[in-house]
Amino acid sequence: MPELPEVEITARLVGEAVAGARVASTLAPGINALKTFDPPLHALDGTTLTGVTRRGKHLVVESDAGLVLLVHLMSAGRLQLFDKQGSIRDRSSRVLIRLEDGRELRLREFGRKQAAWARLLRADALDEEEVIATLGPEAWPDPPPFGPLLAQPRPLHTLLRDQRVIAGIGRSWVDEILWVARLSPFKRGADLTGEEAEALRDATLDRLGAAIAHYEDVLRLPLPDKLPLPLQVHRRQGQPCPRCGTTLEAVHYEDYVMSYCPREQTGGKPLRDRRLSRLLK
Repeated sequence: MPELPEVEITARLVGEAVAGARVASTLAPGINALKTFDPPLHALDGTTLTGVTRRGKHLVVESDAGLVLLVHLMSAGRLQLFDKQGSIRDRSSRVLIRLEDGRELRLREFGRKQAAWARLLRADALDEEEVIATLGPEAWPDPPPFGPLLAQPRPLHTLLRDQRVIAGIGRSWVDEILWVARLSPFKRGADLTGEEAEALRDATLDRLGAAIAHYEDVLRLPLPDKLPLPLQVHRRQGQPCPRCGTTLEAVHYEDYVMSYCPREQTGGKPLRDRRLSRLLK
């Protein structure tokens, strides 16, 4: 799932490349992915793109006409820029922005659920858009202190993925962050000590910042369909912990996996499957 680092590098690379490009035409082959009709997508025709920015896990394609295309990649979407215009027979394409210089910006969807979406909005309405308006503070580069932010009786793994609490973190990077901070995914936010809250904030900045720096080094346009996520713990269950060598464990949920080091995060106690979910005593 594209999260803050993946969306940030997409915004940087694609945004820099399309800034100043004039839109020749637009098309929405995946009509269900386009969630607005006023203004119509064709309102972008003839405008000049000024860049791409990020809001949490959302992309914002900006134009000089006071319009923005808000894009949520969900679990399997990609926003990709191609040097040559392709055919609408590309079954993964949901929204196409064809540029006058021959390039094409595509929102593509590779998942079975077909959940990626786009909304064309007036720029001055972006902050009031129903999803954007509910976002918490950004997880990177300068989140607020985590003590007050996470002071809720909910598990950290849930809190950190809640976009209303803090924006940008998802299933992949929350495992990495909690591992760096040496905290149990089931520890409750309200139970964090001051030192633990500070360590968790530091871990968040460390892991997200390092991932973005990694992508800056290895990625170029066109972006690949699958990004090379520099993960150390997530989905590495059964492998040795990179720090202590203990076998990494996981809790399997219906549609995702939560990975962790039992020695460093849960006091040596493995966590049971969600249906049994509690620490062994």
